[in-house]
Amino acid sequence: MSVQSAAADVDVDLRQLFASLARNWLRIVLVTLVVTGLAFAFAWLATPQYKAVAKLEIGPRESVFTRPAGSTSDDKPATDEEAVATEVQIISSPDILKKVAADLNLEKLPEFDETLRMSALSRALVLVGLKSDPFDIPPEERVLNAMHDKLNVYGVEKSRVIAVEFSSRDPKLAAQVADAIAQAYLASKGNAKKESNTAATGFLGPEITDLQNRVKEAEAKVAAYRAQSDLLMGGNNSVLATQQLSELSTELSRVRANRAAAEATADSVRKALQNGGTLDSVPEVLSSELIQRLLERQVELRTNIADLSTTLLDNHPRIRALKSQLADLGGQIRNEAQKILKGLTTQAQTAKAREDQLVEEVNQLKAASARAGEQQVQLDALQRDANAQRQQLESYMASYREAASRADRNYLPVDARLLSKVQVPTEPYFPKIGPITGAAAAASLLLMAIGTLLKELFSGRAMRPAAGARFEPIEQVAMPVARTEPTGAEAEDEDSDDSVAEDRIGQGATMAAPGEPAEAESPQPWQSRLGEIDVDKAAEKLIASGAARAIFVSPEGDEAAATAVLVAREVSDAGLRVLLLDLTASGAASRPMLESGLFPGITNLLASEAQFSDVIHPDLYSDAHVIPVGTADPVRAMRAADRLPIIMQSLTTAYDLVVVECGPADAQGISRLVGDGTEVFLSMLEADDEVTQAAVKLIENGYPDVTLVTPAGHEPGNPLPGRRSAA
Repeated sequence: MSVQSAAADVDVDLRQLFASLARNWLRIVLVTLVVTGLAFAFAWLATPQYKAVAKLEIGPRESVFTRPAGSTSDDKPATDEEAVATEVQIISSPDILKKVAADLNLEKLPEFDETLRMSALSRALVLVGLKSDPFDIPPEERVLNAMHDKLNVYGVEKSRVIAVEFSSRDPKLAAQVADAIAQAYLASKGNAKKESNTAATGFLGPEITDLQNRVKEAEAKVAAYRAQSDLLMGGNNSVLATQQLSELSTELSRVRANRAAAEATADSVRKALQNGGTLDSVPEVLSSELIQRLLERQVELRTNIADLSTTLLDNHPRIRALKSQLADLGGQIRNEAQKILKGLTTQAQTAKAREDQLVEEVNQLKAASARAGEQQVQLDALQRDANAQRQQLESYMASYREAASRADRNYLPVDARLLSKVQVPTEPYFPKIGPITGAAAAASLLLMAIGTLLKELFSGRAMRPAAGARFEPIEQVAMPVARTEPTGAEAEDEDSDDSVAEDRIGQGATMAAPGEPAEAESPQPWQSRLGEIDVDKAAEKLIASGAARAIFVSPEGDEAAATAVLVAREVSDAGLRVLLLDLTASGAASRPMLESGLFPGITNLLASEAQFSDVIHPDLYSDAHVIPVGTADPVRAMRAADRLPIIMQSLTTAYDLVVVECGPADAQGISRLVGDGTEVFLSMLEADDEVTQAAVKLIENGYPDVTLVTPAGHEPGNPLPGRRSAA
């Protein structure tokens, strides 16, 4: 099982976490009382500050009765957020502040010029260069900087009101400065309008004089051109030639219509006469009175012939006389029709002649009208220029009269007003003793509680197995019994045992006491017996593979535990951050690195008697760190043995390599210590059956890559400066 999965099987013990508040209540209360007392003293001794407020309404103040002629309420400028923000910048501008400072003689007050009353502390800070020298700043700039620090100008939200706040030690001075700034702003707005009116009259006067001359010249050009072109105006405000052309065009259309009608009538009469047809269907023939009487007589004769034919024969003299009269009447009718035809022909010829005459006159008028049109275009251009200049002249004259009248009467309405008179503040706005003290007490109490909870949480004491988490029993880590300081005889025995073990590790090398030179016998050549590697090869393997953990199993007991120490020191000398965790029962791996077994260690961490910073110690002979067995009760530490995966995860996060000496543990014993990037080593001194069986069991139980390592033949390099040799 990996350390990550094991770490996920733990939970926060809220009871243990919040119990830390009860254990540390005295420290929390003391710190809270100290901070509260300091805050109370600061608020009590601080110089009170008073704040006065002046409020200005921004908006047009022009009356409907004094508004310029031709302008409406829509012409006034809109007062939006940008306009209010602009006025805020104007109020806090240096020009207004300079005027207020000069009017109230603020440069003579120490509150606005610290050079008038510098404290000894300020002078000392200036001398040592921790504070800029105020004498290097001009007096006027010093006053402006102080005013800027005490001034706050802002627009009231969702309104056209600007608040001018000024703070000072003197309440009356605060009110005077705030009111003076508001009045100076209103005066500056009035002066700006006065300057605008003066600039307007100064510009419009010469422009009006120049425009008057140009209008005269333009109108003179119009009159001269009209006289030169002889453009006569007819009805409907049009040129006479154009009007005559229109009339002749109408007359020509009428003549052409009459001619066409006469020709059509004459043609119909001619066809009737040529074909011998009846003339009763021709309207012009029937309109003749003579023909009508002849036709009536013809009808009468035909009636008489018809009546007589009933009693008389056709050759009867009377019938023959009537037929002779009837024939004469037909000839007379045709003669009259011939006359009508001649009249119609003459009428058509006359209309044709009139048409030709009108066409000639129309052509002449067309040419005259074209010339008149070109002249009219030029005349209109001159007229438009004259009218435009006259309109501009009238507009300038109206504006000039308006500006001049306002300047003469000194009527300059400002687009702002003071809402109310500034009141002298009666209570200081700073310091507020109650709120400051309460806030300091609450903040310090909260911060101390949070710090205590975080300390308890990060120390690991507030962690417990999560519900349903499955952890295998940790029988592989044999916890040592509580140790006491050894007596002199016991220390000598332990030293003799250590020297024997180290003699076996080095095969001929002897360990010199601290401060004494080491004398070594002639080294014997080391040969591999079970394919094991030496300490140097083991260190090189760990560095090359980038392993995060190195688990050492020593089936031969405490004497072989020195292998983990030597490997840890070699890797540390290569520049990596290395920590050795001693899980042996006797502390055989950590005691040579610390020269004592009374340091707090892993048992204290598991029993929640210490934190990481208390159990990590530096090696006396290298840059490596070590966590010894510790001095806590092993039985109590065993109850929290399921926290070992979390501790290992934390250590691998902080160090490049964590070396764990497990002593004579088996495969099940080291399973809770194995995680990502783990190398398993088996330490050996003698190639006996015990070592062989331990290696076989590790391989059979899931660790096929176990590596055998021996300290035989290892010669440590030169110790680092300032450290004793541990070889």
